Amino acid sequence: MLEKYKHVIWDWNGTILNDVEFAVELINHLLIERNLPSLTVEKYKSIFTIPVKDYYAKAGFDFSIESFEVVGKKWIDNYEKGKLSCSLYDGVTDIIKRINSLRIGQSVLSGYKQNTLEDIVKHYQLSPYFDHILGLDNIYAGGKMHRGIDLMKELNLEKGESLMIGDMVHDCEVAMEIGADCILLANGHQSREALETCGVPVINDIRELLTL
Repeated sequence: MLEKYKHVIWDWNGTILNDVEFAVELINHLLIERNLPSLTVEKYKSIFTIPVKDYYAKAGFDFSIESFEVVGKKWIDNYEKGKLSCSLYDGVTDIIKRINSLRIGQSVLSGYKQNTLEDIVKHYQLSPYFDHILGLDNIYAGGKMHRGIDLMKELNLEKGESLMIGDMVHDCEVAMEIGADCILLANGHQSREALETCGVPVINDIRELLTL
């Protein structure tokens, strides 16, 4: 299946980097500080969305008391301190190397801030496999549609010549906008129920990519 594509576009958080439980731990720390109910992983995945400001509101934060920018920065600061404790998903490095061996181009398209995205991809020794590493110019993960459009212009590919792999409904929205096919992973930041509304293949493990 992979051989039909000229380029594969990867999301980072929740797709390559297994940081879901860490993300829940950090948001619960902020919730408990404010005497708000904590989240289970399942509840988190059911309410997480892009833009993340909407997810914070669903989690119980009151922006009339404390601004999203303040709370969001606290979460990001804590994330940056502990992010390297997260591992890559089992099998994802082998898949990336497999795609590379097929001479198919690869890029990362993420809602993560650009310079920190570049640093963490380098830390996990994956930079050589990616032609483009594209993040955002701020820390608040408002969406990456515009970066996806820019990437597709750079790649100059026709509809259906690229594949996007992500773990969010937003990844599918980006894929549809830029003319890429899409596969979504249910072990990331959103529930399978949410992902299945997109009408694209949803898999539980990245290694299933080789059997589709």
